[in-house]
Amino acid sequence: MHELFESITRLLNDVFGGPLTALLNAIGIHPSTPGSPIGTELTLEIITVAGLIVFFIAARLTLNVERPGAIQHVAEALNEFVVEQGEAIIGHGYEPHVPWVTMMFVFIAICNCFGLLPGVETPTAVPAIPLGLAILTFIYYNWNGIKAQGPVGYFKHFLGPIWWIAPLLFPIEIISHLARMMSLTIRLYANMFASDLLTLVFFSLFPVLAIPFLGLHFGVALIQAYVFMLLTLIYLSQAVAHEEEGH
Repeated sequence: MHELFESITRLLNDVFGGPLTALLNAIGIHPSTPGSPIGTELTLEIITVAGLIVFFIAARLTLNVERPGAIQHVAEALNEFVVEQGEAIIGHGYEPHVPWVTMMFVFIAICNCFGLLPGVETPTAVPAIPLGLAILTFIYYNWNGIKAQGPVGYFKHFLGPIWWIAPLLFPIEIISHLARMMSLTIRLYANMFASDLLTLVFFSLFPVLAIPFLGLHFGVALIQAYVFMLLTLIYLSQAVAHEEEGH
């Protein structure tokens, strides 16, 4: 399986490596390997995205109220799970955020599970991947907070309930929000890196006894995807809450 992913990575670099390197250089980013800027972790992400697109298209095309198929059952169970979480945490107005949160949860869960394959490194154990997801989450919840309350109303969230402590609270709130990106990144990266390392060590030393660690890795993969989704919902709930709801 590792060889297959490596072959796909080489193909992607042959086709897109040159233009991608030129684009990165144009914006001031210089890849360490200009001839092959696409790494295996990006290949796994592309495969994940392609697989999810196929899955949801298949789910849409095979919708049947009377005789739902296996794909529809999976899609409905996933949607019901995310809806329950969104309704419990955000409450009224959670519906527009279900697609984004579902995408984040499923994408991270699948990427985390790649580490179960022999010789394949978990994409989320590469710091750049969790960081990218954290930045997107940061932009998403702040943008929706501005949309829900307007620029002035959202800005007031950073000032606190009492005007005279605003000069102290404002920089604290800004730092706190920026720290969320670091928190999301480190939490996902560190846990998946540690799980990868633990599985690799035990497979190297005790191949037979290491099998239970695959189950542990699977559990960590799902838990970390769920935690990322949960924190995204919490940040969204705080961002879209109006003044009278939040205080």
